[in-house]
Amino acid sequence: MKNLLLTIQYDGSKYHGWQVQKNALTVQEVFQNAVEKVFHSRLDVKGCSRTDTGVHANMYCLTIQTDMNISDEGVILALNSNLPDDISVIACQQVDDDFHPRYSCTSKEYVYKLYNGKIRNPFYSKYALHYRYSMDADYLNKECKAFIGTYDYSGFCSSKSDVEDTVRTVKAFDVWRDGDMVYFRVEADGFLYNMVRIMVGTLLFVSEGKIKEGELIDVIKSKNRKRAGKTAPPQGLYLNKINY
Repeated sequence: MKNLLLTIQYDGSKYHGWQVQKNALTVQEVFQNAVEKVFHSRLDVKGCSRTDTGVHANMYCLTIQTDMNISDEGVILALNSNLPDDISVIACQQVDDDFHPRYSCTSKEYVYKLYNGKIRNPFYSKYALHYRYSMDADYLNKECKAFIGTYDYSGFCSSKSDVEDTVRTVKAFDVWRDGDMVYFRVEADGFLYNMVRIMVGTLLFVSEGKIKEGELIDVIKSKNRKRAGKTAPPQGLYLNKINY
């Protein structure tokens, strides 16, 4: 029995996140359907993370186990021929039996894209947040460093979360501009439900002066959701990298 690690990319625009749901179309369900066609069995698909409705993935990792004699390249080609255009397998490799795409992960990286043009761009509507107000990316890049470290991030978590341990270690956070696009990139050992989107929404508060220079660390340590910013919309969020 081979334990195969697959790396995929997907456009999450029309999906209700990764994980299978009873009454909604998800990436996992569509992927399992393709796996069943290729391997003639509905194999267990283990994913590296959950993603919300409308969120995308530049790198998503999952495993399947099979005893079928098929090359790594053959797996890629066969699955892609049975997947829709908005999901693609980009890599396949055999890993140890005890490898788990979620629990073997050491850190995850997310990128949030914001279109900072005055006039909305219809080509970005599903892939970036349109924010037309003035924004100093260099200033936000300086202020966002307050997130780096180990903190109780319960103030940056949706009320729908049932996670008991809300302590996370943020390893890196950067904000930069490229033309009218502003990028937010954060790496951590794990993330709470809506954590990245709330971080971005909080930095928008910083940009608007609702959180003053140097005050972000106090907002984090307060563990008070009401002091943080709004939850940024999902379409600008991308699971960007999984580190093992």
